[in-house]
Amino acid sequence: MSSTGRAVDGANIDTLRQRALPAWFDDAKLGIFIHWGLFSIPAFAPRVRHVSDAVTQHYPLFAAMTPYTEWYDNALRVPESPAARHHAAHWADRPYAEFRELFLAGLEKWDPQDWASLFRRAGARYVVLVTKHHDGFCLWPSRVANPQRANWFAPRDIVGELAAAVRAAGMRFGVYYSGGIDWTWNPRPVRTLIQFIASVPRGGYPAYAEAQVRELIDRYQPSVLWNDISWPTATAPMLRLFADFYAAVEDGVVNDRWMPYGAALRLLRHRPIQMLADAWLERRVRGAVARGEHTPGIVPPLPVHCDFRTPEYTSFDNVEAKKWEATRGMSASFGFNRDDAEDDYEDPVGLVRSFIDIVAKNGNLLLNVGPRGEDAAIPDPQVRRLKVLGDWLAENGEAIFATRPWKVAALDSTDGTPLRFTRGADTVYVVALGAGSEPVSFDLPFDVPGELTATRVADSAPVSVEREGRRLRLTEARPRPAVIARSFSLRGPGL
Repeated sequence: MSSTGRAVDGANIDTLRQRALPAWFDDAKLGIFIHWGLFSIPAFAPRVRHVSDAVTQHYPLFAAMTPYTEWYDNALRVPESPAARHHAAHWADRPYAEFRELFLAGLEKWDPQDWASLFRRAGARYVVLVTKHHDGFCLWPSRVANPQRANWFAPRDIVGELAAAVRAAGMRFGVYYSGGIDWTWNPRPVRTLIQFIASVPRGGYPAYAEAQVRELIDRYQPSVLWNDISWPTATAPMLRLFADFYAAVEDGVVNDRWMPYGAALRLLRHRPIQMLADAWLERRVRGAVARGEHTPGIVPPLPVHCDFRTPEYTSFDNVEAKKWEATRGMSASFGFNRDDAEDDYEDPVGLVRSFIDIVAKNGNLLLNVGPRGEDAAIPDPQVRRLKVLGDWLAENGEAIFATRPWKVAALDSTDGTPLRFTRGADTVYVVALGAGSEPVSFDLPFDVPGELTATRVADSAPVSVEREGRRLRLTEARPRPAVIARSFSLRGPGL
C-alpha cells in the first residue's frame, strides 16, 4: 500500500523503538555514497584539510570555508570567500543555476551499469545516492514543484536508473535527501555554524520536503532513507513519515540526522540570539583547541528515533551498542574537487585498515565517490582505491561480511601490530593490520579453555596455534606476505 496519505496505527516512539535493526544492514558493512550534482561542474572548495578545520580556523566564515565542493552555491553568496573569488576568475558573472545545462550535457555520457559494476567489485553491499543536496537541485523528475525555482530537477530519472542498475548488480539502494537545508528556499548567505544550523527554511518548505521524501519512497522503495542536517517538521509528522516508510519498505532503515524543528531552532531564527550563540560557541571551540580537547569530525546528536548513527570524517573508539555507519569521502570533500591530486586522497592502505577497525566496533563504512560533472566519470584516484578495497575483500571478506563484534574489538600484538577481531557463527576472526608474514602473538584479557584451531582466511591454508597461558601465537604453515592486513579464522569451544 502506498505510504502517501495512509492513516498509520502506532506511529509513536515506543512502537518505532521496538523495531529490530534489519539483518541485511548489519551484515552489509560497506556502502557507497554518491555526491554528484551541479556543484560537480565548478568542483571547487577552499584548500582546507578537514571539515573540522573550517570550524576551528575559520569560524566566522565556516560555511564558506568547508572543503566540501557541494557547498559551492552558498559560498558564492559570501563575497569575501575563496569560492566567490574563484568564480569571478573562472566563470565571470555566470549564475549557479546555469550549471544545470552543463551538468545535463555531461549526463549524456553516464552509464549507471558501469558504476554499479565498479561498486560491486569494490565489495559494496548497498549504494546511497544524494538525490537533493543543499542547493535544492533534484536528480529525479519530481512532480513536487519547487515554487522558488522552476525546473530545478533533472529531466532524466537519475535516481530510477541508478536504483535499477544497483539492484541488478545484487546491491541495496538508498536515497539521501537534504531535509534541513535548501538554499533555493533560504537564499540569505550563511557564514557561521550557528547561522547554518538556524537556516532551516520555513513557510511552505516543510510540506515541500515531506512531499518530496514521500515521492522518493513511493517511486523508488529505498532500503535506506538518509536525511541530512535536520528535519523541518515537528516530531509527530516525522514519526508518521517513519512509520509510513517502514510500512512501504519492511526492512528499510533510517539514519540519525532527523532532528525535528522545535523551540531551539525557532529561537535561533532571531539574529541577536544567533550572534550570542555564535560568540559562545566560538569561545568554546577556541578553548577546546587550546586545551588539545577538540576532536576532528562530526558526530550528529542522537535524535528521538533512528536505526543507526552517522559519524562524519571520524569514527568511534570502542564497540558501540547502537549500530553506526562512518561516512567520509576519499579526500577532504564528498563532491568532486578538480584541484585534488593523488596526495590529497586518503592512503589506500590506511583506508582499508580504518574500514576493518570500523567493522570490529559494530560499524559500517559509507564510502563516498564524487563523480565529475562534465562527463559523469569517477576520477581515477577514487577508482584505484575502490579496487584496492575490493581486492582485499575478495580474499578476506569472510572476516568482514555478516560478522558481529567479539568480546574484544582491538588489541596489539606483542610486536606492536594492531589487531582487530570480529566473530561469525562459530568463528572468531583475527585481522592483523600490518604488512609481512611473521607469526602473530597476542595476549587475551580473558581465559579461553579448550583446543583452538586456525586457518588463513584468504585461502584456508593451515595456521598453527600455540598457547602459553593467555598468550596465543598464530604461525602460517605456508607464509604469504600481505601488504594491507592478514586475517585468520580461529575456532574453539571457549570462544
